[in-house]
Amino acid sequence: MQLEFLGTGSGVPGKFRNVAATALKLLDECNSVWLFDCGEGTQQQILRSNLKPRKINKIFITHLHGDHIFGLPGLLSSRSFQGGDTPLTIYGPKGIADFVRVSLSVSQTKLAYKINFEELSQPGVVFEDDKFKVTMGELDHQITCYGFRIEEKDHQGELLVDKLKEENIPSGPVYGKIKNGETVTLDDGREINGQDFIGPAQKGRTVTIIGDTRSNPTSYNLAQNADVLVHESTFGKGESRLAHNYYHSTNMQAAKLATKAKVGRLLLTHVSARYTGKMAYELQNQARTVFNNTKVVKDFDIVDIPFEKNN
Repeated sequence: MQLEFLGTGSGVPGKFRNVAATALKLLDECNSVWLFDCGEGTQQQILRSNLKPRKINKIFITHLHGDHIFGLPGLLSSRSFQGGDTPLTIYGPKGIADFVRVSLSVSQTKLAYKINFEELSQPGVVFEDDKFKVTMGELDHQITCYGFRIEEKDHQGELLVDKLKEENIPSGPVYGKIKNGETVTLDDGREINGQDFIGPAQKGRTVTIIGDTRSNPTSYNLAQNADVLVHESTFGKGESRLAHNYYHSTNMQAAKLATKAKVGRLLLTHVSARYTGKMAYELQNQARTVFNNTKVVKDFDIVDIPFEKNN
Protein backbone atom coordinates (compact mmCIF):
# COMPACT_ATOMS: atom_id res chain seq x y z
CA MET A 1 0.00 0.00 0.00
CA GLN A 2 1.38 3.36 -1.08
CA LEU A 3 0.22 6.94 -1.48
CA GLU A 4 1.46 8.83 -4.52
CA PHE A 5 0.81 12.56 -4.62
CA LEU A 6 0.06 13.81 -8.14
CA GLY A 7 -1.01 17.30 -7.11
CA THR A 8 -0.33 19.03 -3.79
CA GLY A 9 -1.27 22.64 -4.48
CA SER A 10 -4.45 24.61 -3.85
CA GLY A 11 -6.65 26.73 -6.08
CA VAL A 12 -4.70 26.94 -9.33
CA PRO A 13 -1.75 25.04 -10.81
CA GLY A 14 1.65 26.46 -9.92
CA LYS A 15 5.19 26.01 -11.22
CA PHE A 16 6.03 23.47 -8.55
CA ARG A 17 2.67 22.11 -7.43
CA ASN A 18 -0.25 20.93 -9.52
CA VAL A 19 -3.77 20.96 -8.09
CA ALA A 20 -5.33 18.21 -6.01
CA ALA A 21 -4.95 14.53 -6.90
CA THR A 22 -3.80 11.70 -4.66
CA ALA A 23 -3.42 8.06 -5.70
CA LEU A 24 -3.79 5.23 -3.22
CA LYS A 25 -1.86 2.38 -4.82
CA LEU A 26 -3.26 -1.03 -3.88
CA LEU A 27 -1.41 -3.07 -6.48
CA ASP A 28 -0.34 -5.86 -4.13
CA GLU A 29 -3.64 -5.87 -2.27
CA CYS A 30 -6.14 -5.89 -5.16
CA ASN A 31 -4.19 -4.91 -8.30
CA SER A 32 -5.84 -1.51 -8.52
CA VAL A 33 -5.36 2.20 -7.88
CA TRP A 34 -7.88 4.46 -6.18
CA LEU A 35 -7.71 8.13 -7.04
CA PHE A 36 -8.80 10.86 -4.62
CA ASP A 37 -9.71 14.05 -6.50
CA CYS A 38 -8.64 14.81 -10.04
CA GLY A 39 -7.64 18.42 -10.59
CA GLU A 40 -6.69 19.95 -13.91
CA GLY A 41 -3.64 18.30 -15.45
CA THR A 42 -3.83 15.08 -13.45
CA GLN A 43 -3.31 12.93 -16.55
CA GLN A 44 -0.16 14.94 -17.35
CA GLN A 45 1.09 14.18 -13.85
CA ILE A 46 0.32 10.50 -14.35
CA LEU A 47 2.49 10.52 -17.48
CA ARG A 48 5.41 11.53 -15.25
CA SER A 49 4.74 8.66 -12.87
CA ASN A 50 4.60 4.87 -13.16
CA LEU A 51 0.83 4.78 -12.74
CA LYS A 52 -1.30 3.13 -15.42
CA PRO A 53 -4.71 4.77 -15.98
CA ARG A 54 -6.26 1.37 -16.68
CA LYS A 55 -5.41 0.34 -13.10
CA ILE A 56 -7.60 3.14 -11.71
CA ASN A 57 -10.99 1.60 -10.96
CA LYS A 58 -12.28 3.95 -8.26
CA ILE A 59 -12.23 7.72 -8.08
CA PHE A 60 -13.33 9.49 -4.92
CA ILE A 61 -14.16 13.19 -5.25
CA THR A 62 -14.14 15.25 -2.06
CA HIS A 63 -16.02 18.22 -3.55
CA LEU A 64 -16.90 19.93 -6.81
CA HIS A 65 -14.53 22.89 -6.82
CA GLY A 66 -12.61 23.04 -10.08
CA ASP A 67 -9.18 22.37 -8.61
CA HIS A 68 -10.51 18.97 -7.57
CA ILE A 69 -12.48 17.87 -10.67
CA PHE A 70 -11.37 19.70 -13.83
CA GLY A 71 -9.00 16.87 -14.75
CA LEU A 72 -11.70 14.20 -14.82
CA PRO A 73 -12.92 14.38 -18.46
CA GLY A 74 -9.41 14.15 -19.87
CA LEU A 75 -8.33 11.33 -17.60
CA LEU A 76 -11.47 9.29 -18.28
CA SER A 77 -10.97 9.72 -22.01
CA SER A 78 -7.29 8.78 -21.87
CA ARG A 79 -8.06 5.71 -19.79
CA SER A 80 -10.21 4.46 -22.65
CA PHE A 81 -7.57 5.23 -25.31
CA GLN A 82 -4.88 3.49 -23.31
CA GLY A 83 -6.55 0.11 -23.03
CA GLY A 84 -8.79 0.60 -20.04
CA ASP A 85 -11.94 -1.42 -20.64
CA THR A 86 -12.97 -2.45 -17.12
CA PRO A 87 -15.73 -0.59 -15.26
CA LEU A 88 -14.84 2.40 -13.11
CA THR A 89 -16.79 3.84 -10.18
CA ILE A 90 -16.84 7.53 -9.28
CA TYR A 91 -17.89 8.46 -5.76
CA GLY A 92 -18.67 12.08 -4.94
CA PRO A 93 -21.23 14.74 -4.06
CA LYS A 94 -24.45 15.21 -5.99
CA GLY A 95 -23.64 16.81 -9.33
CA ILE A 96 -20.52 14.80 -10.16
CA ALA A 97 -22.45 12.58 -12.57
CA ASP A 98 -23.86 15.60 -14.44
CA PHE A 99 -20.41 17.16 -14.69
CA VAL A 100 -18.87 14.05 -16.21
CA ARG A 101 -21.76 13.17 -18.52
CA VAL A 102 -22.09 16.69 -19.93
CA SER A 103 -18.32 16.99 -20.46
CA LEU A 104 -18.18 13.69 -22.33
CA SER A 105 -21.38 14.38 -24.27
CA VAL A 106 -20.39 17.86 -25.48
CA SER A 107 -16.98 16.58 -26.58
CA GLN A 108 -18.61 13.50 -28.17
CA THR A 109 -16.27 11.26 -26.21
CA LYS A 110 -17.03 7.54 -26.35
CA LEU A 111 -15.57 5.35 -23.64
CA ALA A 112 -14.68 1.68 -23.93
CA TYR A 113 -15.86 1.02 -20.40
CA LYS A 114 -18.80 1.71 -18.13
CA ILE A 115 -18.77 4.40 -15.45
CA ASN A 116 -20.81 3.77 -12.34
CA PHE A 117 -21.71 6.84 -10.30
CA GLU A 118 -22.25 6.79 -6.55
CA GLU A 119 -23.50 10.23 -5.57
CA LEU A 120 -23.10 10.46 -1.81
CA SER A 121 -25.24 12.31 0.68
CA GLN A 122 -25.44 10.32 3.91
CA PRO A 123 -22.30 9.84 6.03
CA GLY A 124 -21.32 6.23 6.57
CA VAL A 125 -19.91 3.27 4.66
CA VAL A 126 -19.79 3.95 0.92
CA PHE A 127 -17.86 0.85 -0.15
CA GLU A 128 -16.99 -2.49 1.42
CA ASP A 129 -15.65 -5.81 0.20
CA ASP A 130 -13.64 -8.62 1.77
CA LYS A 131 -10.47 -6.50 1.88
CA PHE A 132 -11.44 -2.86 2.42
CA LYS A 133 -14.07 -0.57 3.90
CA VAL A 134 -14.43 3.10 2.95
CA THR A 135 -16.35 5.47 5.21
CA MET A 136 -17.39 9.01 4.28
CA GLY A 137 -18.05 12.00 6.51
CA GLU A 138 -19.16 15.54 5.63
CA LEU A 139 -16.73 18.35 6.38
CA ASP A 140 -17.09 22.14 6.73
CA HIS A 141 -16.34 23.87 3.43
CA GLN A 142 -18.08 26.46 1.23
CA ILE A 143 -19.82 23.67 -0.65
CA THR A 144 -20.57 20.06 0.20
CA CYS A 145 -17.23 18.41 0.90
CA TYR A 146 -16.27 14.98 2.16
CA GLY A 147 -13.47 13.19 3.91
CA PHE A 148 -12.78 9.49 3.45
CA ARG A 149 -11.47 6.82 5.81
CA ILE A 150 -10.04 3.75 4.08
CA GLU A 151 -9.72 0.73 6.36
CA GLU A 152 -7.95 -2.42 5.30
CA LYS A 153 -9.35 -5.52 6.94
CA ASP A 154 -7.08 -7.68 9.05
CA HIS A 155 -4.97 -10.25 7.23
CA GLN A 156 -5.14 -13.89 8.22
CA GLY A 157 -2.19 -15.08 10.27
CA GLU A 158 0.63 -16.96 8.61
CA LEU A 159 0.74 -20.75 8.55
CA LEU A 160 3.30 -21.91 11.16
CA VAL A 161 5.15 -24.31 8.90
CA ASP A 162 7.99 -24.95 11.37
CA LYS A 163 5.47 -25.99 14.02
CA LEU A 164 3.79 -28.34 11.53
CA LYS A 165 7.15 -29.94 10.78
CA GLU A 166 7.89 -30.34 14.49
CA GLU A 167 4.62 -32.27 14.78
CA ASN A 168 5.63 -34.42 11.78
CA ILE A 169 2.64 -33.29 9.78
CA PRO A 170 3.51 -33.99 6.14
CA SER A 171 3.11 -31.22 3.59
CA GLY A 172 0.45 -31.38 0.91
CA PRO A 173 -3.18 -30.33 0.38
CA VAL A 174 -3.77 -30.72 4.11
CA TYR A 175 -1.72 -27.57 4.69
CA GLY A 176 -4.35 -25.56 2.83
CA LYS A 177 -7.10 -26.89 5.08
CA ILE A 178 -5.05 -26.19 8.18
CA LYS A 179 -4.37 -22.63 7.03
CA ASN A 180 -8.13 -22.16 6.68
CA GLY A 181 -8.44 -23.07 10.35
CA GLU A 182 -10.19 -26.36 9.67
CA THR A 183 -9.95 -29.40 11.90
CA VAL A 184 -8.46 -32.27 9.90
CA THR A 185 -7.80 -35.96 10.51
CA LEU A 186 -4.40 -37.20 9.35
CA ASP A 187 -3.69 -40.57 7.79
CA ASP A 188 -2.25 -41.77 11.11
CA GLY A 189 -5.51 -40.94 12.90
CA ARG A 190 -4.40 -37.76 14.62
CA GLU A 191 -6.95 -34.93 14.70
CA ILE A 192 -5.41 -31.51 14.08
CA ASN A 193 -7.06 -28.17 14.88
CA GLY A 194 -5.89 -25.73 12.21
CA GLN A 195 -6.28 -22.77 14.57
CA ASP A 196 -3.35 -24.12 16.59
CA PHE A 197 -1.03 -23.71 13.60
CA ILE A 198 -1.88 -20.18 12.49
CA GLY A 199 0.02 -17.13 13.69
CA PRO A 200 -1.65 -13.95 14.96
CA ALA A 201 -3.69 -11.94 12.45
CA GLN A 202 -1.94 -8.97 10.86
CA LYS A 203 -3.80 -5.77 11.66
CA GLY A 204 -4.96 -3.93 8.54
CA ARG A 205 -3.88 -0.38 7.77
CA THR A 206 -6.01 2.76 7.83
CA VAL A 207 -5.63 5.88 5.70
CA THR A 208 -7.72 9.02 6.16
CA ILE A 209 -7.95 11.62 3.40
CA ILE A 210 -9.56 14.90 4.38
CA GLY A 211 -10.91 17.30 1.75
CA ASP A 212 -10.94 21.08 2.06
CA THR A 213 -12.36 22.08 5.41
CA ARG A 214 -12.38 24.18 8.51
CA SER A 215 -11.62 22.39 11.77
CA ASN A 216 -14.60 20.18 12.60
CA PRO A 217 -15.56 17.11 14.66
CA THR A 218 -16.08 14.88 11.61
CA SER A 219 -12.39 15.08 10.76
CA TYR A 220 -11.57 13.61 14.17
CA ASN A 221 -14.01 10.73 13.71
CA LEU A 222 -12.51 9.89 10.33
CA ALA A 223 -8.91 10.22 11.49
CA GLN A 224 -9.02 8.41 14.82
CA ASN A 225 -6.06 5.98 15.12
CA ALA A 226 -5.33 6.10 11.38
CA ASP A 227 -1.88 5.02 10.28
CA VAL A 228 -1.73 8.01 7.93
CA LEU A 229 -3.74 11.24 7.86
CA VAL A 230 -3.66 13.29 4.65
CA HIS A 231 -4.85 16.79 5.49
CA GLU A 232 -4.97 20.11 3.73
CA SER A 233 -2.61 22.91 4.81
CA THR A 234 -3.76 25.89 2.79
CA PHE A 235 -2.67 28.30 5.52
CA GLY A 236 0.13 28.50 8.06
CA LYS A 237 0.68 29.36 11.68
CA GLY A 238 -1.04 32.56 12.75
CA GLU A 239 -3.55 32.47 9.89
CA SER A 240 -6.42 30.68 11.62
CA ARG A 241 -8.81 33.58 11.12
CA LEU A 242 -7.97 33.74 7.41
CA ALA A 243 -8.39 29.96 7.15
CA HIS A 244 -11.78 30.16 8.85
CA ASN A 245 -12.97 32.92 6.53
CA TYR A 246 -12.01 30.87 3.47
CA TYR A 247 -13.26 27.53 4.87
CA HIS A 248 -9.81 26.01 5.08
CA SER A 249 -7.33 24.81 7.70
CA THR A 250 -3.89 25.77 8.91
CA ASN A 251 -0.94 23.44 9.38
CA MET A 252 -1.27 23.85 13.13
CA GLN A 253 -4.93 22.85 13.13
CA ALA A 254 -4.05 19.72 11.15
CA ALA A 255 -1.25 18.92 13.60
CA LYS A 256 -3.58 19.34 16.58
CA LEU A 257 -6.05 16.99 14.93
CA ALA A 258 -3.31 14.43 14.31
CA THR A 259 -2.32 14.59 17.98
CA LYS A 260 -5.86 14.33 19.28
CA ALA A 261 -6.78 11.51 16.90
CA LYS A 262 -3.56 9.61 17.70
CA VAL A 263 -2.63 9.02 14.08
CA GLY A 264 0.67 7.49 13.05
CA ARG A 265 1.75 10.05 10.47
CA LEU A 266 0.50 13.40 9.17
CA LEU A 267 0.96 14.34 5.50
CA LEU A 268 0.17 17.97 4.68
CA THR A 269 -1.03 18.82 1.17
CA HIS A 270 -3.20 21.42 -0.64
CA VAL A 271 -0.49 24.00 0.01
CA SER A 272 -1.04 27.59 -1.07
CA ALA A 273 1.17 28.89 -3.88
CA ARG A 274 2.37 31.50 -1.40
CA TYR A 275 4.42 28.80 0.29
CA THR A 276 7.32 27.92 -1.98
CA GLY A 277 10.75 26.48 -1.30
CA LYS A 278 11.89 27.05 2.27
CA MET A 279 8.50 28.50 3.20
CA ALA A 280 6.89 25.10 2.60
CA TYR A 281 9.42 23.50 4.93
CA GLU A 282 8.57 26.13 7.49
CA LEU A 283 4.96 24.90 7.40
CA GLN A 284 6.36 21.47 8.19
CA ASN A 285 8.62 22.68 10.99
CA GLN A 286 5.80 24.66 12.59
CA ALA A 287 3.48 21.66 12.55
CA ARG A 288 6.18 19.43 14.04
CA THR A 289 6.16 21.50 17.21
CA VAL A 290 2.69 20.01 17.79
CA PHE A 291 2.92 16.67 15.96
CA ASN A 292 6.44 15.52 15.24
CA ASN A 293 5.74 12.92 12.55
CA THR A 294 4.60 15.49 9.99
CA LYS A 295 5.65 15.92 6.39
CA VAL A 296 4.65 18.54 3.80
CA VAL A 297 4.41 16.45 0.66
CA LYS A 298 5.46 17.49 -2.84
CA ASP A 299 4.17 16.43 -6.24
CA PHE A 300 5.32 12.88 -7.05
CA ASP A 301 6.19 12.02 -3.46
CA ILE A 302 5.52 8.34 -2.79
CA VAL A 303 4.80 7.30 0.78
CA ASP A 304 4.85 3.64 1.82
CA ILE A 305 2.32 2.53 4.43
CA PRO A 306 3.84 -0.51 6.13
CA PHE A 307 2.13 -2.97 8.41
CA GLU A 308 2.60 -2.59 12.13
CA LYS A 309 5.02 -5.17 13.42
CA ASN A 310 3.36 -7.85 15.52
CA ASN A 311 4.89 -8.19 18.97
